[in-house]
Amino acid sequence: MRTDHPLRDFLTSRRAALEPEDVGLPPATASRRVPGLRREEVAILAGVSVDYYVKLEQGRVGNVSEQVLEAVERALRLDRLERLHLRALLNPDSIHTRRIPPITMRARPALLSMIEALDPVPAVIHGPHLEVLGINRAGALLLDDFDAMPSGERNMARWMFLSPRARVVYRNWDEIAPQMVAILRNAAAAGSNDYLAALVDHLTVASDEFARYWGDYRLFEHTHGVKLFFNEDVGELRLNYEALPLPADNGQTVIVYSADRGSPSAEKLRLMSRARTAEPAVSTALRV
Repeated sequence: MRTDHPLRDFLTSRRAALEPEDVGLPPATASRRVPGLRREEVAILAGVSVDYYVKLEQGRVGNVSEQVLEAVERALRLDRLERLHLRALLNPDSIHTRRIPPITMRARPALLSMIEALDPVPAVIHGPHLEVLGINRAGALLLDDFDAMPSGERNMARWMFLSPRARVVYRNWDEIAPQMVAILRNAAAAGSNDYLAALVDHLTVASDEFARYWGDYRLFEHTHGVKLFFNEDVGELRLNYEALPLPADNGQTVIVYSADRGSPSAEKLRLMSRARTAEPAVSTALRV
């Protein structure tokens, strides 16, 4: 969650990620109480006083000159997204995040028909950057009604960090959210594009948690496992997930959720579907 001191937490995390030898300083000769660079070392590298840098971390310096800001960014070895995030923390009103473009990739009609036929087993079609390209009725009941969202918002990572519902649905949000970021990191390693760059820029500014996880540079491949969910009608569900890559579909993946045979969660899946039978069915072909 967001803290009361996001600027301090961000700069502290970047200091902790660097050792003196990483930035050309002599290696530490004595044990340190905390990992990484000390404030005075960052101040030396940036060419500012220790008092000034301490006040900067505490958010007590007012306007920061471009020269000083760039010097601090160099001292902490910040990448482009980390620099964007730092500037947003210092002056949120001056940062305008890139608009996430509408999703142009489409799932094949046969795939949409396939996941519809799986109902009441929840199923979702993801693009290579966690775009939601299709979701069946059970998937919408389990997760959210992505069909009702604007095209630019139909993304699992965006939903995970910006939708309050995600923290209700995922019982272990603190475990799943970093995995979402690590999946995007893995995708970025294969080459970025305008959609991914805009998505990451947007989330880096909009969510301190996303920015922190992105800075951790973890990689994760979504293959199979177990996730805990919460549904308002049936309570907690323990579901297996299988990610089924589609080699001929430009990085698209079908995610299928199922419960162990005879388990309480298997019965809850059936009850979840029945509980909403009076509601209109959710279309798997997401509207443009």
